[in-house]
Parts: sequence; C-alpha cells; structure tokens
Amino acid sequence: MPRYVRSDCPVSTYFFTARAARRGTDLFLREIDPLRAAMRKTRDRYPFSIEEIVVLGDVIHTLWRLPEGDTDFSTRWRMLKSLFSRSVDAPTDTGALRLRPGEKGLWQRRFWEHVIRDADDLEAHRHMIFAAPVQAGLVNRPEEWPHSSIHRAIAQGRLVSGGSVGRAHHPLPLVGRTARAPYHAGPLAM
Repeated sequence: MPRYVRSDCPVSTYFFTARAARRGTDLFLREIDPLRAAMRKTRDRYPFSIEEIVVLGDVIHTLWRLPEGDTDFSTRWRMLKSLFSRSVDAPTDTGALRLRPGEKGLWQRRFWEHVIRDADDLEAHRHMIFAAPVQAGLVNRPEEWPHSSIHRAIAQGRLVSGGSVGRAHHPLPLVGRTARAPYHAGPLAM
C-alpha cells in the first residue's frame, strides 16, 4: 500500500486539485448545487475558508485556508466527496472503473495537494485557478466562466474586469479549440 507523506507544518493555505473519476464529464457542472451544498456542510463541520475556486466539468481547483494549527484537509475532502456522492445518482456505466465497496465511481480516489510556500506561490496558484477555464478552451476570458471565484475578486477590487489575471493570460480565439486541444491545433509557426 502506498504511503503518502503529508505536510504537518503550521502553514494553513493549500492548493488542491480534485478530479471526477471520468475525464471529459460535465458531472461537477451538472450537479453544481449538490456540490455547493456538500462544500457548505463540510465547512460547517470542519471550518476552512475558500480563498479561490474554479469548478470545471471534471475538475475542481481550489485554495483553502485552514484554521491555524489545523492541517487535516484529508478529513475535509473525505467528507465533501462523501456528501456529494450520496446526493447524486451513480453513473450507469461504471464497467471500466474498478469500484471498491461503497464507491459510486464519481471521484478519483486521491486528490493533489500543495502547501502554499509564499506570496509568489499563492499568486501563481491563484492565476492558475482563474485561467483554468480559458486554458480548457471553455471561454475566452476568465470572468466569462460562471463557476469561478474570479467574480468575488473583481467585486472586492482585487482584479479588474477584463484585465489580465497574470503574465500568462493570452485571450485566444475559440475557433479550432477543443477540450483536448485548448490551444490552436494547427501547425506550429517556428
């Protein structure tokens, strides 16, 4: 059995990526209300703040700030995944997935976590969250995506609507872009 090394440092801000079991699904968008309810119930039971978040069809990227001295994000993710899974129907086609007892085949079993080291690291991950819908080929501008905390950042004056979310932001035409090839799929210009 693999052993995962988890940080126990008192730093309390983490970046997470959690994915649906099936790539390319629209599960999280289709079931956004149960996802929000599961998030609220988890926050009520195990407090944390969502610094930034973006929800795409099959992936969630988020920055969480846990209470000082609390590093138990795994319990929070377990509860969130469990509450969400209990509130939506199981997919009808789970043949290719190896399900364990009690699993519905909605989530990948693990999640990716990263301890935020400093202000630059925080800004880099914030940029990644805001830019994710553009990079996935879903919209041209980050603020066009409805399931992102970028709207809160704009309302609080931390970002300007229509402005860049960082150095790497480049608006690209949607023509020729797909979920698998979000950037221009034509020949490379050298």
